[in-house]
Amino acid sequence: MSNHNLKTDVLIIGSGIAGLSLALKLAHKRNVIVLAKSSLSEGSTMYAQGGIAAVLDPFDSVEAHISDTLNAGAGLCDPQAVRYVAENASKSIEELIALGVPFSPAENSQADYPFHLTQEGGHSHRRVIHAADHTGQSVLSTLIDQVKQHPNIKLLPNHMTVNLITNDDKTRCVGAYVLNKQSRNIYSIQAPFTILATGGASKAYLYTSNPDTSTGDGIAMAWRAGCRVGNMEFNQFHPTCLFHPKDRSFLISEAVRGEGGILRLPNGDAFMTKYDERADLAPRDIVARAIDQEMKIHGIDCVFLDITHKPKAFLESHFPTIYGRCKKLGIDISKEPIPVVPAAHYTCGGIVTNLKGETDLAGLYAIGETAFTGLHGANRLASNSLLEGLVFAEAARQSIESTSIENLAMPEQIPAWDSSRVSEARERILVAHDWDELRRVMWDYVGIVRTDKRLKRAAQRIRNLQNEIDEFYYQHTLDSDLLELRNLVLVSQLMVTSAQKRKESRGLHYNLDYPKTKSRSKPTILKPPKRKNQVN
Repeated sequence: MSNHNLKTDVLIIGSGIAGLSLALKLAHKRNVIVLAKSSLSEGSTMYAQGGIAAVLDPFDSVEAHISDTLNAGAGLCDPQAVRYVAENASKSIEELIALGVPFSPAENSQADYPFHLTQEGGHSHRRVIHAADHTGQSVLSTLIDQVKQHPNIKLLPNHMTVNLITNDDKTRCVGAYVLNKQSRNIYSIQAPFTILATGGASKAYLYTSNPDTSTGDGIAMAWRAGCRVGNMEFNQFHPTCLFHPKDRSFLISEAVRGEGGILRLPNGDAFMTKYDERADLAPRDIVARAIDQEMKIHGIDCVFLDITHKPKAFLESHFPTIYGRCKKLGIDISKEPIPVVPAAHYTCGGIVTNLKGETDLAGLYAIGETAFTGLHGANRLASNSLLEGLVFAEAARQSIESTSIENLAMPEQIPAWDSSRVSEARERILVAHDWDELRRVMWDYVGIVRTDKRLKRAAQRIRNLQNEIDEFYYQHTLDSDLLELRNLVLVSQLMVTSAQKRKESRGLHYNLDYPKTKSRSKPTILKPPKRKNQVN
């Protein structure tokens, strides 16, 4: 046990758009520690290509953004949350512009707005501001430059959070136990305010557009600490990820279809008009299911996204990352279509919060993809994800700054992490095997199309895996692989339980045994069982 125990005003777990923007906002008045379990830049924000939705065009309206979000959410959005985000969107964009994020300029100098706005599936207007096709990377690098310069922000990359720490009566979060991945020491960080900005859980699936960090850590830790989760059955599958044997899943942005890309079968036939009148601009769940259906009907490994009718110069300027990545693999997207398949992309559910980012546990906040705010409902509208992180970072700032630290009852001392009864694992095969089995079970049984039988089978397999992983966790020295697997198997179980409770098909949840959508429905909220207080 290291004596390297820390205290701070604010502990932020996660270094994506939500975590870093909140750190910058709070650091003027508070001391802040930001944890990243890998490098500061490794997370889903880095790989977000498309952009950020906001009403910026004078011909667009907040009401239209609200309407589009509600339509995509298939009747399960919280209208209050949708309105809150839509109304605060443009202010969030202005803050990023002021920080110096290099958004793409308007192509016409006479345009009504100085930056280029694109349109994506489900949007009725051009309202997606972007930095070419690497928006997340541009925003994140700007934020990282800013936080590195701030004297009140301490950055701890390569630190994996083990568990949240609560007070004796389990009503308040007072910090977290943290694993230093290099020294392998576990120590505590005490804080009156802890923020989970840990991203989603798409790594639960065999095929995903997400980086390796998306293992549902925040959701699992909050559940273990006593917080409710909501809508975990709604995992969004991005319809178009690059299908290539020499490359890991690489996202082909929604904006390619927004700029005229057409999905085709290997023989060149376009097929989206069979599934939706909006054709290739239909929301993601419809497009993903359509591709899945066509692949099953024709027994093919992928479909093709064709944007060859656009000039090469247009493609190089609008999609430089996609153009370059495909070119390296021998695919010239100006001359040939891009092979694509659906892949797990975004966790629409998460830790239940209010419109201030507050969870069920005092002092604990959740913002960004790890949270369930009610914004996304049964399906997320394209480019509302980075936006949600920004808007709720500001909401959390307001809540935290309005609370006086001096009046909070904090423990004098945090119990030391007990590692006296564990030993070094002799072999790692169990972790590697269970990791692989879990992701295959989720892909095969809890994927784009589900049945009761598949869900029941998944629940049985996951229960067995949980027992194995828990036993391994309590007996052996911890490392990040084991911690991620422990979190991911728990979140997978929550996904399956939620899916079993929903006896209808709606949005991203499609069950062949219940193909119809009920006339009235509500979010799936799960409440954790009461637990005895324990250190680990």
